[in-house]
Amino acid sequence: MEVHIPDFFDLNKIADSGQCFRAVPLSDGSYRFLTGDQVLYIRKVSAERYEVSCDGDTWENIWRPYFDLGRNYRDISGSISEKDAFLSQAAQAGAGIRILRQDPWETLVTFIISQRKSIPAIRSMVELLSERYGTPIQTPTETLYTFPTALQMRDVSEEEFRACKAGYRAPYLCDAVQQVLSGRLDLGSIAALPDQELIAALETVRGVGVKVANCVALFAYGRMACAPVDTWIQKVIQREYQGQSPFAGYGAVAGIMQQYFFYYAQNHKAETA
Repeated sequence: MEVHIPDFFDLNKIADSGQCFRAVPLSDGSYRFLTGDQVLYIRKVSAERYEVSCDGDTWENIWRPYFDLGRNYRDISGSISEKDAFLSQAAQAGAGIRILRQDPWETLVTFIISQRKSIPAIRSMVELLSERYGTPIQTPTETLYTFPTALQMRDVSEEEFRACKAGYRAPYLCDAVQQVLSGRLDLGSIAALPDQELIAALETVRGVGVKVANCVALFAYGRMACAPVDTWIQKVIQREYQGQSPFAGYGAVAGIMQQYFFYYAQNHKAETA
């Protein structure tokens, strides 16, 4: 099936944007995305048309929301003030990135894992967890594994998490599993909370600070006003904005601007160091 996407949409930049860790480019020019037990193979065939491996209902109900295709990123990029030279440059470099609407449990776990790890190391650990504790999915070309649910990780010990290269994050993962299974953290019900209350609920998990909580709020709950600040972004703010974060000025789309910052910083490390 082919779909029409007239807005900014770049598969390579999305896969390389540091917000998801299971999107991969394939040798035939397509990209593979996973969410829950759904697998999508997608390939660009012309300027605004893409070949997808799913049917129309699945595209509309799962993948269209996943790629945030109800939002016009072209207009959002165009709203950046000409006076903000750095962000204008970063948005141009990152044009095509979209904020993905990911599974809250997977996002919570993967961003706990992400602390002080490189993106390749995060990807490796996520795949290892999936292979060991997830459910197999057979596609026409390969066997994949779902990201394990909290229930599937119920009996995983700290030592077993360390064997998956979790390191000091192992007790954090155990606490996340226990909180979700006990109901102390209901990842479904907290979706109704305002941004700051949502972040506070996520921070009750051991090892989850303001940056990780903001990542989960943005990438799993679609809270576009949340703008996580990591070391690279903080360096940019210090150098380009005299230490004053510009994100508040972008209100409800601050998280999208943050992603442009992050993508630019990751791809221009010599300039932003």
